[in-house]
Amino acid sequence: MTHLLLFLVTLWAGAQNALAGGGSFLTLPMLMLTGMDARAANITSCVGLFPAQIAIALAGRSLAAGVSGLSLRLLTLVSMVGGAIGAGVLLVTPADFFARLVPWLVLFATAIFAWGGFFRKAETKGHIGPVTAGVAQFLISIYGGYFGGGIGFLMVAALTLAGEKVRAASATKNVLAAVMNASAVLIFLFSLDLHWREAATTTVGATLGGLYGARLLHSLDENLLRVFVVLIGAALTIGLFWRAA
Repeated sequence: MTHLLLFLVTLWAGAQNALAGGGSFLTLPMLMLTGMDARAANITSCVGLFPAQIAIALAGRSLAAGVSGLSLRLLTLVSMVGGAIGAGVLLVTPADFFARLVPWLVLFATAIFAWGGFFRKAETKGHIGPVTAGVAQFLISIYGGYFGGGIGFLMVAALTLAGEKVRAASATKNVLAAVMNASAVLIFLFSLDLHWREAATTTVGATLGGLYGARLLHSLDENLLRVFVVLIGAALTIGLFWRAA
């Protein structure tokens, strides 16, 4: 029954990621409900959601591009290194410390999601240079390898500030997110905190849900979906703070 419930939740999470993002807000608490600690749930969620991220990145790879004097190849390398560093830091973070940190990370991710979904302007004039853009992507990648909530909106914000159009920035962030998570996943595969059965269930559910969500992309109101993600994030934040108290 637990795996059936996990499968249903990850179906939902995959569709949510395809439609508006924020699927990890569903997989993280569900994996914790199976008995994992927060760090193991985060690692298992990252690995389980990764194949669906690859599919999304491949679907829009033709629109991805470099920005502000930085080639896509260089941004890819920066993301790969940053993701590996973040994953390495997570593995040496004590599980009890990470459990106390997670409520703050979810709060931050929820705030970023709400800002990116409702308050960020669609187009922003470029006013950061290549060094700033590269450093921003590197720091975002470290955060992505460590936790990952809200990285999509962080990357779109940085890329548009560097002068890239929103449509291209969205495709570019999908590629860079897949790359940074690829380096993290390669490290997590050797972690004893990875729960393989739950990761496999997450992979199947999220991939099927993502494919279905992609078909619904033009028929559902994304604002309603974003509201739902923010509400889930707020409820999860409150629950995690309550649990840690």
